[in-house]
Amino acid sequence: MLKNKLLVAALVSAFSASAMADDAPAAPASPFSTNVALTTNYLYRGISQTGGKPAIQGGFDYANANGLYIGTWGSSISWLSDGGAAANAGLELDTYGGYRGTAGAVGYDVGFLRYNYPGTYAPGATKGDTNEIYGKVSYSYFYVKYSYSLGDTFGVPDASGTNYIDLTASYPIPDTTYTLGAHYGKQSYSGSSAKYNAAIAAGSPTYSDYNISVSKDLTNGYAASLTYSNTNATAFYNSTVYGTTNKLGKGVAVVALSRTF
Repeated sequence: MLKNKLLVAALVSAFSASAMADDAPAAPASPFSTNVALTTNYLYRGISQTGGKPAIQGGFDYANANGLYIGTWGSSISWLSDGGAAANAGLELDTYGGYRGTAGAVGYDVGFLRYNYPGTYAPGATKGDTNEIYGKVSYSYFYVKYSYSLGDTFGVPDASGTNYIDLTASYPIPDTTYTLGAHYGKQSYSGSSAKYNAAIAAGSPTYSDYNISVSKDLTNGYAASLTYSNTNATAFYNSTVYGTTNKLGKGVAVVALSRTF
């Protein structure tokens, strides 16, 4: 009898503890996140930053519940060294901050982004470092984002007013772990100084890009994606390495594996 009473008491205690655990509030999500990725080709706005070669990437973010956020992100690159503008310039390191929120069903995001390209630059070369402000509006599966440069832009001097428009759609396929994506963008350069005109003598740097993609959630923070991208970029974006000319804005398929935690 005593054994039975003890068994009943133990079961009641176990179920009570389980119920208390189920009723307990979940721990708040951390405002900090980290991401890492491997990609077969680092494309930015449709232009290869690695001469068509693979890249390793990663970043750290802090997002406050009030909508404010800051972060940093980096990737291996080669376009500055391949173009002869700089030596030891194998890293892009971005820093950014902003505010995001919602108004009903509409999301919005405004912020500042600094692209940093450390390296030993050739005499007379303009650094790749670029400052942009941006605004983004999203609704349902779509968003539009506008970025505006405040000065020298990716190695083009006196290019204040250069801008990029980004139209993107992202559709999660119901009852699957797949998401389809489509994007159109236009990079429009602006400038009138002698330095600006000399920098773009090889052709206009203004161009449009587009891509289509499919991605898969692999669970536990992992994701994989396949993207096809193309542009109408001019010879301004050609790179010649060891006598071989590489069109950095050509049509290409890219595979990437990433993890966020």
